[in-house]
Amino acid sequence: MNNEAITHLVVLGGGSAGWLVAGLLAAEHPGLHITLIESSETPPIGVGEGTWPSMRDTLRRIGIRETDLVRECDASFKQGSRFDGWATGEQGAPGDTYLHPFTLPHGFGDADLPGAWAAQFSGHSEQPFANLVSPQPQVCAAGRGPKQFATPEFAAVSNYAYHFDAGKFGALLRRHAVDKLGVHHLIDTVDEVVSANNGDIAALRTRTHGDITADLFIDCSGLPSRLIGQHFGVPLIEQRDVLFNDAALAVQLPYRDAAQPLATTTIATAWANGWIWDIGLPNRRGVGVVYSRRHASQAKAEAALHAYLRATDAPDELPTPRAIPFIPGYRERFWVGNCVAIGLSSGFIEPLEASALALVELSAARLCDELPATRADLPTLARRFNDDFRYRWARVIDFLKLHYAVSQRSDSAYWREHRSAESLPDTLRELLPLWQRRAPSRLDFGRIEEVFPAASYQYVLYGMGFRPAPRALTPEALATAGMYLSEAAALTRKMLPALPSHRALIQHIQQHGLSTV
Repeated sequence: MNNEAITHLVVLGGGSAGWLVAGLLAAEHPGLHITLIESSETPPIGVGEGTWPSMRDTLRRIGIRETDLVRECDASFKQGSRFDGWATGEQGAPGDTYLHPFTLPHGFGDADLPGAWAAQFSGHSEQPFANLVSPQPQVCAAGRGPKQFATPEFAAVSNYAYHFDAGKFGALLRRHAVDKLGVHHLIDTVDEVVSANNGDIAALRTRTHGDITADLFIDCSGLPSRLIGQHFGVPLIEQRDVLFNDAALAVQLPYRDAAQPLATTTIATAWANGWIWDIGLPNRRGVGVVYSRRHASQAKAEAALHAYLRATDAPDELPTPRAIPFIPGYRERFWVGNCVAIGLSSGFIEPLEASALALVELSAARLCDELPATRADLPTLARRFNDDFRYRWARVIDFLKLHYAVSQRSDSAYWREHRSAESLPDTLRELLPLWQRRAPSRLDFGRIEEVFPAASYQYVLYGMGFRPAPRALTPEALATAGMYLSEAAALTRKMLPALPSHRALIQHIQQHGLSTV
């Protein structure tokens, strides 16, 4: 049993994943020697501009101010995701736009809100479920920010995450990690992975700095997966038979009018063979089309992107999109010996619902909270890490597939095949019939830290037109649900006039900052 202490850690790869891992470990383990090796020959993907509310706690743990994020990364606030055209594909039709907000339904866990909604409680079932149980859809529709000017950093009136420039975000993390937290930064190319006698990694042989040794290596090398994939040969469990998208085209473009309202959600618009994301930053939009190469050519995807841009008041001259091919899937194992894969090196499914950065945060937090003290701890921690993250990747796939599985679109083979029983994961195939009789609940998910809670499944199911069968509720249950629905409506009336516009909030932070108290 090797009781040698873990004192030196090497992160291979920069970008958002590498610097989040290095920053979090350095902030909470100040005695740990951390080296991050970044190659100048491998540019980051740089399009991961959406996050989950968990990013607020991650930044707080690292020690980065929210004011600095807004000022240095062109950040805006994200209060959820808006889905257009996913349910029926009938543009502008009632019921074909819905919001997956970040705020839990008011009374979630204390009342049968879906049951009351389905039972047409006081006629409320004609309203979208999310609008009835949460003020956030109306806040987003009105273009309001999630907090007031005087609300302190990281505090919320309405739960939120961020949109930001991914390249600038990585640069902010790097400056903070190096200047404030003492992370050692090397710009170099790894030519060889040197193995130890027991199969662990002994060193990374770099072109300029020679052999870089460490006790633990974190693979944040992106899609090439230099350590866990190439060196250890851990296979990718492909998911193209479940989630078909395997390519994207991305552009960045300015607003026609710099003062136009700033969206406070990620907008996801479905098209015949995929979907289009639209993320609003204060100074520009990030837009991209995601598609299945089995169902559409790159030319057809680019035509869909250009049609969307022309319909959404884009500039006359459109930039050439950047092509991003990928294989949807995740590694069979994420921790092998003294190597842990985090970020794209561990897997990638598709950009829907910003799950990629959320998994980076979960992985980094888990490693930070359970950092092995000695090499003797590695086998136990690796086994637990692998078990937990196999479960999390499977639940991400279930949740993303849900967006396609309950769609009513039949305008292409892409959507018809997405609904076929053969393409459904086993878990989702079992749960969908159950959810026709009752709402998704915590009983359907086995872990405390779920990437997507039961409330998220409710928002997507009912937003897509899925209806649970009405069932009789006791007068007491109806009264409890009615109380929470009335409170949600009162909160909406209170919040709408009290919150500033999203753009006004961002401009205030840029000029005056936020208080830290």
